[in-house]
Amino acid sequence: MHLNPYLFFNGQCESAFKFYEKCLGGKITAMMTYGESPMAEQTPPEWRNKILHAHLMLGDQELMGADAPPEMFEAAQGFYVSLHFTNPSEAEHIFNALEENGTIRMALQETFWASRFAMLVDQFGTPWMINCDPREGE
Repeated sequence: MHLNPYLFFNGQCESAFKFYEKCLGGKITAMMTYGESPMAEQTPPEWRNKILHAHLMLGDQELMGADAPPEMFEAAQGFYVSLHFTNPSEAEHIFNALEENGTIRMALQETFWASRFAMLVDQFGTPWMINCDPREGE
């Protein structure tokens, strides 16, 4: 079994995935618009440039996403995408990148379980948790 998050956006998927590619150091391996799909003719013209499917590789991890049609979009709630690090500098770097124009829910700080922990919602509405325990890398 393989588990990976699939994020839905309100028309911002392309911008979000380009941002994640830059922030997280990944590689976008696929990005198909509704207009490039077999269902292009059934898609309203104003929606044809929106993303039907995006795929980002982060090492051997995957992040996928799409623009949800307006009548199907719901803002993210009830979950966080959790990123785990063993290097505090890397955790700080990713936190600082993702927080750009976002909302910090819990500032990056030391906790009883981690050398660094934070919670934020990025500028695209995706909730993230940053967790760093250097002992995990030992």
